Amino acid sequence: MDTSNTKLATAKTIFSTAASVATTVLLARSVSRDFLPYEIQDYFSFRFRKFCNRFSSQLTMFIDEVDGLVKNQIYEAAQIYLSGKNSTSPRSLKVSKPEKEDKMNVTIGSNEEVVDIFNGVKFKWVLVCRQIESHSLYNSTIQSEVRYFELSFPKKYKDIVLSSYLPYIEKEAKSVKQESKKIKIFTVDHNNIYRNWAEAWIPANLDHPATFETLAMEAEQKKTILRDLERFVKRRDYYRKVGKAWKRGYLLYGPPGTGKSSLIAAMANYLKFDVYDLELSEVRSNSELRTLLVATANRSILVVEDIDCTVGLQDRLAAETAEDGDLQQRQVTLSGFLNFIDGLWSSCGDERIIVFTTNHKDKLDPALLRPGRMDVHVHMSYCTPPAFKVLADNYLGIQHHLLFAEIEELIRTTQVTPAEVAEQLMRSDDPELVLKGLIEFLKVKNNNIAKIVQEEPCIG
Repeated sequence: MDTSNTKLATAKTIFSTAASVATTVLLARSVSRDFLPYEIQDYFSFRFRKFCNRFSSQLTMFIDEVDGLVKNQIYEAAQIYLSGKNSTSPRSLKVSKPEKEDKMNVTIGSNEEVVDIFNGVKFKWVLVCRQIESHSLYNSTIQSEVRYFELSFPKKYKDIVLSSYLPYIEKEAKSVKQESKKIKIFTVDHNNIYRNWAEAWIPANLDHPATFETLAMEAEQKKTILRDLERFVKRRDYYRKVGKAWKRGYLLYGPPGTGKSSLIAAMANYLKFDVYDLELSEVRSNSELRTLLVATANRSILVVEDIDCTVGLQDRLAAETAEDGDLQQRQVTLSGFLNFIDGLWSSCGDERIIVFTTNHKDKLDPALLRPGRMDVHVHMSYCTPPAFKVLADNYLGIQHHLLFAEIEELIRTTQVTPAEVAEQLMRSDDPELVLKGLIEFLKVKNNNIAKIVQEEPCIG
């Protein structure tokens, strides 16, 4: 009986002590929250976790937001990957919605814990945000925030984390980022090229709605381009194996209004590639051209429009016309441009497509046209009957009409661009009225062309 009483008294003492300690801890925590600055609270919390980790079978990895002066790609990948995971006990979430996007971005808040299971192993993630102070040159205090992830897991799985788990997260994050990517179009900021080459390109959202389904092109031609694009993006290892830069050159040629810009937009939308619009006539030298090339990102389309008007025969004429020895330093030369698209500088980046456009293919130097520079030549022709049917479906929502036969016959004998046909189809919401107006437009255009041909003087 005495033994039982002794045990009971001991148990009461233990529970009483535990309760007292818990009460003290809660009181200290409450006092610290009320009276201690956030920075001190954060510091002690950080030290306490490190102390506990020393006696734990768990290993904690710290993944900083920045590594030196550059962004940590693993941190960015983890941030994207964890946005699709649910916190075990969400107390705070960060919600954002970029302009012109429908989907909201939801990410975990500071000090939230997220549990992830990979190959049967439990991983715990915590986003830590610490406020730090720094003093500027003028003794003013600047508040800044340091962010990093704490990744905790059993120590025995360290090799799996480094060899499998983190690469898996990078791959998944890349897929999510690509799927939700808002395509950008970039133009050159010449004021920043030498001051800050990393900001030499100014971005804007590319909201062009063109797709391969809406392009007014022959169906077989569209299939050929799609097959080539799909083949290109899947051949990274092949390009490395044969020792070639992972890039592809397209030449789009044909009269104005035949849909060259729409095809470029459709390619960008299909591949989810950003577009870099290079106005080559404004580039002042070969060195400036190289700087712009280095500043472009992977998985992008570089567009050089009207190539016949921008790159001439400066190399061949320089010796005859240059009285100034600095001439070639103040212009983009043909050899410099060829090195840019096919030489050593062409390898500064991966998975790139270079698209050249011209209204006059016959004016291009043969050196530009060979494979490896312009690999795929796409003739953007005048409107054809199949292209007209695509336009009628796009603009009028009809696939068949009694007037189609007459229109198709006129289109076969008239040099009319898809842009001109599209303009006629937009004149009314009444299909009957619009199609009759298109017939009259085609007849007038055909007659005008016939008159011009008749009035041309004969030579001989």
